[in-house]
Amino acid sequence: QVQLVESGGGLVQAGGSLRLSCAASGSIDSINAMGWYRQAPGKQRELVASILRGGSTNYADSVKGRFTISRDNAKNTVYLQMNSLKPEDTAVYYCNADKVVYYTGHHYETLFDSWGQGTQVTVSS
Repeated sequence: QVQLVESGGGLVQAGGSLRLSCAASGSIDSINAMGWYRQAPGKQRELVASILRGGSTNYADSVKGRFTISRDNAKNTVYLQMNSLKPEDTAVYYCNADKVVYYTGHHYETLFDSWGQGTQVTVSS
């Protein structure tokens, strides 16, 4: 089994910073892509940023220049450094891992599109 556990959310004033972490646990061999999505009340879930195993990154236009995604492959962990936060960044942030290869104890399996439980980020004006 594979689990994604997020941490680092909270309440911050506009202009402040937060750092989110997401650790994938289990007998993991490799993870292709890891990313962060967010969902604000009444809105659809949207991609914030993603990073491939080799380090290539992709950002939503709304966060470019303010957010930085990184990952530690040895720890199966992805981070999201959020600076210059705005009230419109308020949302539940979800960690995503795609194409997770893990060992069941008998053989290797691939898990697609795995999600964490979400962490609340609230930015006050």
